[in-house]
Amino acid sequence: MSHLTKVQQWLAENDYDIAYVSDYKNIQYFTGFGSDPIERVLALFIFPDKDPFIFAPALEVEAVKEVGWKYPVYGYLDHENPFALIKDHILQTAGNPVKWAIEKGNLTVERYEAFKQQFPSADFTGNISPLIEHEKLYKTPADIELLKVAGKWADFAFEVGFNALAQDKTEQDIVAEIEYALKKKGILHMSFDTIVQSGANAADPHGAPKADKIRPNELCLFDLGTVYKGFVSDASRTVAFGQIDAKSKEIYDVCLEAQLTAQAAAKPGMTAAQLDKIARDVIDKAGYGQYFIHRLGHGMGQSDHEFPSIMEGNNMKLEPGMCFSIEPGIYIPGVAGVRIEDCVYVTDTGVEPFTHYPKDLITLPVK
Repeated sequence: MSHLTKVQQWLAENDYDIAYVSDYKNIQYFTGFGSDPIERVLALFIFPDKDPFIFAPALEVEAVKEVGWKYPVYGYLDHENPFALIKDHILQTAGNPVKWAIEKGNLTVERYEAFKQQFPSADFTGNISPLIEHEKLYKTPADIELLKVAGKWADFAFEVGFNALAQDKTEQDIVAEIEYALKKKGILHMSFDTIVQSGANAADPHGAPKADKIRPNELCLFDLGTVYKGFVSDASRTVAFGQIDAKSKEIYDVCLEAQLTAQAAAKPGMTAAQLDKIARDVIDKAGYGQYFIHRLGHGMGQSDHEFPSIMEGNNMKLEPGMCFSIEPGIYIPGVAGVRIEDCVYVTDTGVEPFTHYPKDLITLPVK
């Protein structure tokens, strides 16, 4: 059963007339067409017993057809009212739908009000987001093969970044070299903004690379991911640029133990909360619990942050086909930050990582 067919079945079983998918990443999941429309309207409409259709900016219509979308695609010009046109297409396709299922976590108030104006008698209280989250939770064998390739390119990116470290370069310089090397290989997009942080800068878990020169004898954190045929990678490594002090080495060793312990323990049947606790207990026992300030992991697939969260309070059981990150971190303000991360997929007996770059502390020569 296809992803679209499952939605149609769900709509019929729950007596909905129409589903409106507004998140462009979810549109890609259902249709194979991926594009961020920015301020323009890109939408997928699914009906229980009619063919779905895509509504897109006119400049995207041919691209939709090229991916093999076999159902209607309608375009609009920038000066046209997209919501009035959508209404016409819906009325022609399925009459006047009353019960709508929308993505409550994505649809903006402004666009909701625009649809409400076109369909004043409609009920927009249905929420299709949980169904989409559940569908995207389980990756197919074909999905996993694409994720493996994306992981391979992340490993390549680490190699480039580590070789590029030098005292006369900034964090931003290293990012540029990584992304340029990937582009030369045909990998044109990162799954998120590449992070390179040296020394105390790495104590900011989601900080941006700075124009600061890489200093010797400090840790340097890399967090990066690539996009391959619509699927992503996400991984983190921390290396020593020169000889680091005992405190930095201790932080690294604790974080590594937490990551390796959790990755080795992960298996079907355990809960997300249990896995989070395994890593957190290692860091707590070493006295650094207050510096591990985020969840252990997040789902991933066509986006770098998907459902579920691997964290305290989430009693969802892990099952084969689920994909998520295992990324403990220790961040001591003014001192250093360490994060070590692999994204993994759940097998029948455990998990397998998508990235394979070594995680034992690498000490790079100062140059």
